[in-house]
Amino acid sequence: MNGGDVVAEILKREGTEFLSVFPAQDLIDAAAKVGIRPIICRQERVGMAIADGFSRTTNGKRLGVFAMQRGPGAENAFPGAAQAFSDNVPILLIPGGTDTTRAYISPDFNSVENYRNVTKWAAQTNYVERIPELMRRAFYHLRTGKGGPVLVEVPKDIWPADFTGELDYTPVQGNRFGPDPDETKNVAGALLAAENPVIHAGQGCLYAEAWDELQELAELLQAPVMTTLPGKSAFPEDHPLALGASAVSTTGMIHHFLGKADVVFGIGTSFTRTNYGKTIPPGKVMVHSTNDPADVHKDYRADYSLIGDAKLVLQALIAEIKDATNGDGHRKTRDAGPEVQAVKSAWLDEWMPQLRSDEEPINQYRIIWDLMNHVDRPNTIVTHDAGSPRDQIVPFWESVAPRTYMGWGKSTQLGYGLGLVMGAKLAEPGKLCVNMMGDAAIGMVGMDIETAVRHKIGILTIVFNNGVMAIERGHMPYATEMYAALDQGGDYAKVADGLGAWSSRVERVADFIPRLDEAIEATRSGRPALLDCVVKEGYDFSKYP
Repeated sequence: MNGGDVVAEILKREGTEFLSVFPAQDLIDAAAKVGIRPIICRQERVGMAIADGFSRTTNGKRLGVFAMQRGPGAENAFPGAAQAFSDNVPILLIPGGTDTTRAYISPDFNSVENYRNVTKWAAQTNYVERIPELMRRAFYHLRTGKGGPVLVEVPKDIWPADFTGELDYTPVQGNRFGPDPDETKNVAGALLAAENPVIHAGQGCLYAEAWDELQELAELLQAPVMTTLPGKSAFPEDHPLALGASAVSTTGMIHHFLGKADVVFGIGTSFTRTNYGKTIPPGKVMVHSTNDPADVHKDYRADYSLIGDAKLVLQALIAEIKDATNGDGHRKTRDAGPEVQAVKSAWLDEWMPQLRSDEEPINQYRIIWDLMNHVDRPNTIVTHDAGSPRDQIVPFWESVAPRTYMGWGKSTQLGYGLGLVMGAKLAEPGKLCVNMMGDAAIGMVGMDIETAVRHKIGILTIVFNNGVMAIERGHMPYATEMYAALDQGGDYAKVADGLGAWSSRVERVADFIPRLDEAIEATRSGRPALLDCVVKEGYDFSKYP
């Protein structure tokens, strides 16, 4: 065996199903020989997003892997690592590296040093015998604690180097850890004493697969539940206690209940202050549970804290609350559901003129509303791109099952959603996987629609095509000359058709559902589809001060 064979065999033993890659010749053939399917993208950033979407969709139980060439390949892939790091997604990165005899000689690119701030852990295989040791450590980091990219660089001379003897490697098990019993008791007391608690659930609840426990705790406490953008779908948004998710835009329910809350319980969230999440008003009692101690007191004061896996924390809290209340919690003394539903109904009534608008060019909210009410939501995975599509979709798309929505965005690279949705489709081939993006985003990554065509990844892309970078206009109110520069044009249905996808341009409201049905039918055969929807320029968002 040589170094490439060793890496491929370890990936196989670890259950790797496919290798997202932009030609890294040293690994592609070795991986294919052991039955790992190569998914060869057109650019590294999209390849990283494919691995990212796969890991998100499987809750990290099946891991996405991306490999790239040394030098330019590793340089081009950096944005994808930055995005996955900001969203705490566990993916394995395997860049090629400079020959060990040229280590630290400028200007050769050293991935370990350059990626250090956007990876959870990074190491270089400085001789072939160390590959098993370093891969073992990499998979342990991927499966333990907070998620994040992990990198193992393989230098040029290590790939062909002979590995002597038998490969001693068994798959790595990660560890979960639970909360301190005394601290759990204190937090349970604080939650029971709260008059108007709100649960603030993050994506840690998804990775821990703690959605049942989250729902049980909410019902025990009669506490409304909001989610972060990455945590969207951890709590069913058709539940009477659901407040929805928050990004730049938010829901009327979150605004109302977060404002009146006396206690905010964050579970599976870093409580990071970001432009892409709801700021918690001052004056609340803050309870923070995370699996990373570095998150506590990072951006918000924590009056109480619990460290541990979200599922284990919720199980411990449920047991403590039941023990203190004869199993009832507040179910016999409170019913928060009717107030949540009343606020929701009033908020939706305000937005119905847009959600059901017949105007043309088409209102983006009409597309979102029709799509949501037409597809089989439990068997549909939706994601968005950055900018206007994200902020229009997040409040109004009602996720009813775990991991049916991929919300992302502490870093917001245009075009990231296309790779994410390909990764989701690879993980869940039986589900309809939809990405909604603007015309600026498709301009950055649209050629990778051909990647989906070539590999028969039957995704559906919906383009909001209004010919302008709408969300950016308000940033430059006096730079009128910039408006023309921000205007963009294109018939993206023709582009997609030229790349081999099924495509259609939609200009009339009445045509959307029939074309949608045709597009969905095309995806069932493994052919990607694109709907180029000509939409209005407006970009109103559901925002509150």
